[in-house]
Amino acid sequence: MSRPNVILAGLIGAGIQASRTPALHEHEGDAQGLRYLYQLIDLDQLRLDCTALPGLLQAAQRMNYTGLNITFPCKQAIIPLLDELSPEARGIGAVNTVVLKNGKRVGHNTDCLGFAEGFRRGLTDAARERVVQMGAGGAGAAVAHALLGEGVRQLTIFDVDHERAESLANNLNQHFGERRAQAGRDLPDALAQADGLVNTTPVGMAKLPGSPVPAGLLREQLWVAEIVYFPLETELLRDARALGCRTLDGGNMAVFQAVKAFELFSGVAPDAQRMLEHFQSMNG
Repeated sequence: MSRPNVILAGLIGAGIQASRTPALHEHEGDAQGLRYLYQLIDLDQLRLDCTALPGLLQAAQRMNYTGLNITFPCKQAIIPLLDELSPEARGIGAVNTVVLKNGKRVGHNTDCLGFAEGFRRGLTDAARERVVQMGAGGAGAAVAHALLGEGVRQLTIFDVDHERAESLANNLNQHFGERRAQAGRDLPDALAQADGLVNTTPVGMAKLPGSPVPAGLLREQLWVAEIVYFPLETELLRDARALGCRTLDGGNMAVFQAVKAFELFSGVAPDAQRMLEHFQSMNG
């Protein structure tokens, strides 16, 4: 992969002022001797929504952006606007990284491997027979693929939009085999039988405080994973830790999806450990 002289990247999403992604990319760019600039394109601050994506993509291409990261709520809305999709992005049905090159927009998904890497590191020997996942959006699709790829036997997915949960379960069953995933209807029952719980909704973010699961449904034997990383300790993780549950915060996924996105934008393999340590120093 050729190495561009200047990397200009950005993050499109809503309520992203607290994002650590720009600092992660720019710090590693400095360490690699690259001219690397990473901008926030915050839909909330700009008073825009997903309908602005066509114009934002066009503007980014005109301004010679190297690439864009895409976060809530645009990971699925961006797909019809792209020229190509990587096999991972096509299989998952969500995009969090767009490479802009030679007039083309190519969508990738680095969330799946980002979550998988964090899961392997943080919950190595965790029981994986039954897992409950909250959320079936763009991030939820990537995390669900990662969980089944990491050996979860049965995944039960809950979403405020039950049809969306059913659609994701059907997609997963086509990829991983019948009855590996299902849309849930009875959360107390599902959690009573589960080994683990993963939150992929934005509930718990600084801008959307709260927990997607009532604390009374948690129990000590459950492991609990989170993809929200600002704050690093969400209300869900705080409730889980108070009970003595094993937990995994959203930091590793944030770092390892950025590691792959950095490589896609720059053509340079970043130092993953250095990026992880830098992230931890920002959250010290």
